[in-house]
Amino acid sequence: MGFREINSKMIEATVVPGQRLFSQRGAMLAYKGEVSFTPNVTGGQGGVMSMIGRRVANEDTPLMSVEGSGTVLFGHGGHHVQVINLSGDTLCVEADRLLAFEGTLQQGTMFLGSQGGVMGMVRGQISGQGLFTTTLKGHGAVAVMAHGGVFEVPITPQRPVHVDPQAYVAHHGDVRNKLSTALGWRDMVGRGSGEAFQLELSGNGAVYVQASEEKL
Repeated sequence: MGFREINSKMIEATVVPGQRLFSQRGAMLAYKGEVSFTPNVTGGQGGVMSMIGRRVANEDTPLMSVEGSGTVLFGHGGHHVQVINLSGDTLCVEADRLLAFEGTLQQGTMFLGSQGGVMGMVRGQISGQGLFTTTLKGHGAVAVMAHGGVFEVPITPQRPVHVDPQAYVAHHGDVRNKLSTALGWRDMVGRGSGEAFQLELSGNGAVYVQASEEKL
């Protein structure tokens, strides 16, 4: 099926019989054809255990199951929309940034910063971002939302990428993440951006960064 970018804030999805999409609740702008929208409980191929994991992780953003035959226009809140096509790898993205994704992708949950030990815990407390992130794995298209546009930064073994946690949107590939602090504990008071914390991503893949530190 795939997604077609209409402009920077809107995509068009083709819905065909026997296949389904998932979208964030309230993301449908218009549609043509015989298309149904149903509140989704299990959230893609992840099933019930995926749903439970997302609730524990506070990543249970309501989803709609989209089925039928026709086309649907998606957008939400005037946010910038970025389409990412997966070819068997895993995308990590915060649930509230998901606009829509194809049902061929398997959904799960992971702890972002878990490889960074205790510093991973601090991310949600001071930066205001979530500790957990949603994973989408397999072959299919994903549309994510961001503020002010999105830039894709390649990650290579020779060149890790350091990202302000509040500017982080998503990443994919064989990537290891580590959250660290660039300041002492006394200097961190009142600082929630990359001035105090940096998300280091190393390996092979890419990270998507938004042009703003504003949360959705």
